[in-house]
Amino acid sequence: MSTQALLTPFHKNINLNNRVVMAPMTRSRAANEGNVPTEDLHVLYYTQRASAGLIITEGSQVSKDAVGYINTAGIYSKKQVEGWKKVTKAVHDKGGKIFIQLWHVGRMSHPDFHNGELPLAPSALNPNAKSYTPEGFKDTVTPKAMTLEDIKQTVEDFKNAAINAVEAGFDGVEIHSSNGYLFHQFFNGTSNIRTDEYGGNMENRTRFFFEVLNTMKSVILQEKIGVRFNPSLNDMFGITLDEETIPTFEYIIKKLNDYNLAYVHLSEPFNDVSNVPFAVEHIAKHFRPLYNGTLMINAGFDQDSGNKVIEEGNADLVAFGKPFISNPDLVERFEYNYPIADWDADTFYTPGKEGYIDYPNYKKEEHLAKK
Repeated sequence: MSTQALLTPFHKNINLNNRVVMAPMTRSRAANEGNVPTEDLHVLYYTQRASAGLIITEGSQVSKDAVGYINTAGIYSKKQVEGWKKVTKAVHDKGGKIFIQLWHVGRMSHPDFHNGELPLAPSALNPNAKSYTPEGFKDTVTPKAMTLEDIKQTVEDFKNAAINAVEAGFDGVEIHSSNGYLFHQFFNGTSNIRTDEYGGNMENRTRFFFEVLNTMKSVILQEKIGVRFNPSLNDMFGITLDEETIPTFEYIIKKLNDYNLAYVHLSEPFNDVSNVPFAVEHIAKHFRPLYNGTLMINAGFDQDSGNKVIEEGNADLVAFGKPFISNPDLVERFEYNYPIADWDADTFYTPGKEGYIDYPNYKKEEHLAKK
């Protein structure tokens, strides 16, 4: 057996066969009325990748108000829960573990998804981005600033989504508080200019997130909850770094030491931030000393760098995105040092099986023949 760090078991709140995590990735395959996961696509897609230590599903909207991309599978209706039940059973039958990522995109949406109504956000500020609608990419609009009642309802939506996730058989949930979506919009001073208890200082801007977390842990064990952040996100998804951005995430991470979560999932910068004021270039290295629990890291890792970040003690788990798209057997490829297949970006979000469930496992016979 391989002695690679990535392939060693992990036992802390969640018991994993290895430390290779399948990252959450929007794939837009729920092209049906009700946005329900399907047996012929979603079940097969996730089952093919069940050798991952942990699978985190694509972002799954917690309500109709939460949606911002076409054909994404939700977790708020009975039919969606029944669809996800088939996914979790199939993954468990293969010995895998699977969390569902709970998602609200906030202002990264469009009225086309909401019967002409404005999407919700902390403040009425246009992210000046694009929303992928049924009619193609459209410019985002100025959203509706959430009322206190809107915030209260959204807390309930996440609570109900956690209840549904338990019913659907998931091993846990991940709160998508990253990548310019609703929670991230509350955290950031350039997207949140509220003057009530949800705006202004760090405690207020993070209040909504912690209200959701505290409410969710009343219906699901907190050791089954993961959270995801992207501290150095800049000039993407409508987010701009300012002088309080990194200190805000430091405040959040330190406060999470008071919880007993499954993990904190962090992203390295998505783009070059070496010349961006206030940014942190090396996220795992910066935040590891601040957090006592399980730390997962993602964005741009390969086999070598994944092993290295664990060996150096800067992360416990490593999430891989695009490599899992084109390599359903990524864990086995790491173990036997098989080549990594390239992905086809043109089929990331297209309907149907092409580029989704038709990537093959590596054939050992061909590998031996080439030696």
